[in-house]
Amino acid sequence: MNKTMMDILACPIDKNNPLELFEIKEKNSVISEGVIFCPKCSRFYPIIEEIPIMLPDELRDKKQEIEFLKKFKDQLPEKIITMANPWHL
Repeated sequence: MNKTMMDILACPIDKNNPLELFEIKEKNSVISEGVIFCPKCSRFYPIIEEIPIMLPDELRDKKQEIEFLKKFKDQLPEKIITMANPWHL
């Protein structure tokens, strides 16, 4: 995902903008791994292989996202690891 997309992205749940970006792997302003976080509803949206996965809760893959959180728990802020919606560690 190109960082410039952050200017136009809004939370699919509450339409909040701006969102917070936490980069894990980035090269030339393209984020291959990271998290988009909505400070209004505390939802996180993973960026996996350059794709932001911004789906409503009922369409999300809990197993994939829990594994993502476990893999990057040391590189993400506490508010995402222990308090984010719709699930956390």
